[in-house]
Amino acid sequence: MQVRKLLVIGTALASFVAGSAFAQDKAAKQAEVKAKATQALEDFYKADPKLKGAVANAPGYAVFTTYGLSFIVGGAGGKGIAYDNKTKQTTYMDLAQASAGLQVGASDTRYLFVFTDAKSLAQFIEKGWDASAGAAAGAGTGKDAATAGAGVGAFTGGSMYTLTKAGLQVGAAVAGTKAWKDKELN
Repeated sequence: MQVRKLLVIGTALASFVAGSAFAQDKAAKQAEVKAKATQALEDFYKADPKLKGAVANAPGYAVFTTYGLSFIVGGAGGKGIAYDNKTKQTTYMDLAQASAGLQVGASDTRYLFVFTDAKSLAQFIEKGWDASAGAAAGAGTGKDAATAGAGVGAFTGGSMYTLTKAGLQVGAAVAGTKAWKDKELN
């Protein structure tokens, strides 16, 4: 009987400790993603100061930092947040890209989505986002952002901005991009 009680208590204690470690690990990962998103926003504001007002006045925005490599076939991935300016709620998101074509390079790229309506923001968060693109070229070194002005696009419900922080990516390729909720961090 005593052994059984000790096993039950030991199991409960182990579950509590494991749960606490997971919560601390989750909180640390959330803080890291939020810090990178904040830095990416600052990089966008430095590249185009008008974006600060656009982000503040929008129903919401999403910002991602991605890292990628390409040589004929390419891929990139990263994390970010979607933020609802009305509810002040942060949703942690993932972003992945795949491409194929005449391309070569490595890049550290930021993406900013500024939403024009709450419905588009909600759909982005709940259903994710898919897109395809054509040719891309950009270069940057260190803290320079060579493609900040050139990386502006539109999608239904808002505008998308890209900023190449460091690296070189040249070529023409068929690419796909997908964003979705991060199940681990939400």
